[in-house]
Amino acid sequence: MQLLRFIPIVLTLGLAGCQTATDGLSTSAVPAEVTGPAAGAIAGDMAGRFAEQAGSTSTPIKLHKDTSEFSVALEAALKGWGFAIVTDDKSASAKDATKPVELAYSIADVDGQVLARLSTETLELGRAYSVSNGVATPASPLSLMKRN
Repeated sequence: MQLLRFIPIVLTLGLAGCQTATDGLSTSAVPAEVTGPAAGAIAGDMAGRFAEQAGSTSTPIKLHKDTSEFSVALEAALKGWGFAIVTDDKSASAKDATKPVELAYSIADVDGQVLARLSTETLELGRAYSVSNGVATPASPLSLMKRN
């Protein structure tokens, strides 16, 4: 019966991956109710799980510049794990032969929980969080998909 609870989340993650983007991965804005410590907690947890799966921090991460609290917290959390962050094409050095990995993120309200997702061309992570009184706690196991 516990497994049935997660079916809507798994379906949502699957459908979220069906977006069409003309210029690669897409990023969506953070809902207004996910701010401050909750945004920081979600970003910190997701950045940690991303670091575990990515393996190496030597490849720079390209993030689309966003002023939302989640975006700022995610950038700080990734830097905390040792990733170099590139926010636009002009930031990349011509001398640097390492092409940045584009990291898209989304966060959305789904059935009273917050669903966070990080995606690259080869890796996708997702997790649901319960947010109460400005505190976010994981409400589901980590969903992980690796592509070749």
